Amino acid sequence: MRDILKQALPQADEQALERFEIYHRLLAEWNERMNLTAITDPVEVAEKHFADSLAALPYLKAGMKVIDVGTGAGFPGVPLLIMEPGLELTLADSLQKRLTFLDALLKELGLKAALVHGRAEDLGQNKLYRERYDVALSRAVANLPVLLELTTPFVKAGGTAIAYKGDGAEELKNAKSAAFLLHVQLRSVELDSPLGKRCLIFADKTAPTPKQYPRKAGTPNKKPL
Repeated sequence: MRDILKQALPQADEQALERFEIYHRLLAEWNERMNLTAITDPVEVAEKHFADSLAALPYLKAGMKVIDVGTGAGFPGVPLLIMEPGLELTLADSLQKRLTFLDALLKELGLKAALVHGRAEDLGQNKLYRERYDVALSRAVANLPVLLELTTPFVKAGGTAIAYKGDGAEELKNAKSAAFLLHVQLRSVELDSPLGKRCLIFADKTAPTPKQYPRKAGTPNKKPL
């Protein structure tokens, strides 16, 4: 696994590589007991989970308050934390069993992050989390109009929500109304990736989120902005 990781993550030092090895081992072990990921091949884990998660790393720095919304098995938040342990990271998910895995993982890695259980619609209306973060991350969660409503309420005015996407052109067109209503400006950065067409979509927040957003749980998916 170390050789696979070295090839997929040339920017990782020895300590980071060791942590990614632990991550892979625990992911495989826990995946036998609960459904954490459909990707189990070591090369695919290294490329499609670990390396892909690091796409946002150039835009983050130590001390930033970052929330990973719908983190699942920890992607992209934990790989980013491995590479930049100075992040003030929150991992949020609606399933407690995933957070139980992440708690065990973080202890094994010797890293710290806050773990928050709840749906994004509810957490985004909670004053403990609403407009508290510099960056909100999301990967493989929802289409962009829905995603903007789920993530941008966590971000301070002047902050950014970053969505990991494949070909983002069509989603950007469909998200113009949501961007207007949620007070964000959208931009896209194409990625050089072996996985095919990949991009990061940035939603730069220009003003506080109107108080009616996010709407109650389930509504953003049923009636996208």
